[in-house]
Amino acid sequence: MARYILRRLFWMIPIILGVSLLVFTLMYFCPGDPARIILGQGATQAEIESLRETMGLNKGFFPRLGEFLVNTFIRFDLGSSYISKAPIVTEIAARLPQTLIIATLFMLTGVIVGVPLGIAAAVKQDSIVDRICMVIAMLGASVPNFWLALLLVLLFAVNLGWLPAMGMGGIEYYILPTLAGAMGCIAVQARQSRSSMLEVIRSDYVTTARSKGVSMRNIIFKHELPNALIPVITCAGNDFGNSLGGALIIEQIFAITGMGQYMVQAVFNRDYPVIQASAIFLAIAFSLIMLVIDLLYAFVDPRIKAQYEGKPLFKRSGKKVTA
Repeated sequence: MARYILRRLFWMIPIILGVSLLVFTLMYFCPGDPARIILGQGATQAEIESLRETMGLNKGFFPRLGEFLVNTFIRFDLGSSYISKAPIVTEIAARLPQTLIIATLFMLTGVIVGVPLGIAAAVKQDSIVDRICMVIAMLGASVPNFWLALLLVLLFAVNLGWLPAMGMGGIEYYILPTLAGAMGCIAVQARQSRSSMLEVIRSDYVTTARSKGVSMRNIIFKHELPNALIPVITCAGNDFGNSLGGALIIEQIFAITGMGQYMVQAVFNRDYPVIQASAIFLAIAFSLIMLVIDLLYAFVDPRIKAQYEGKPLFKRSGKKVTA
């Protein structure tokens, strides 16, 4: 298992390098001049050119790319923001936990609500329960999260006054953002859980358990659900990764000081170092989450664990038969 983890961590290196090259290239060819934005419209062309020279923006693509890669991956220096002059590492360290909390809440809500909906829909296939669960899933997949967020603010914050409309504080500040951002996760988990459970329900071992008189509760939770968890875990990992991107919009709407607000402001200000560093940190977070998901596969299914460890799963007549 340790060798597998090390191998996966090693493969993260080309992924992070690829993300870095892509983001740097996009920022280089993106229209807009950071020097002009910093100095304002009243600045002369000479002042703009002087600032561009100071910031290193007059260099060519490859010199700037080499300097960026050396500073980032050899010196571990992400630089400072063009606008605030604050160290980017300090800013990200203060904001990244908020984004991870929001994304985790999205994913957990999707699993806690969506999986039971999918199980109920599969067990009661073609019934009114199945139709209601799938309608809920369809609505969750169809409604844009930013539109739902605005509706929730109007209803619960403006009209009823039950919850705060924006900002950060206690647990009540996370309710509306979680409801708005988790609907897509709920929809995906419900549909995937229903599909996985329907495949397992038709299995021979489930039919055998029913013929032996095993209670429906034990069949669902001891036989069907454990064998249907692999696709559910995969969806949970994808939901977390998608939530890192979706949280950017939710943070902007609810004025949460996370990575989303930080990156949106950086895009408007053409703050290239902030955009590049933020994308790298989010790529690292997503890669680590995918590693955790793969390790959860091994925890759920012993066959996958045997593959990771390279151990034989069965022995027959002295010959090793690996999974």
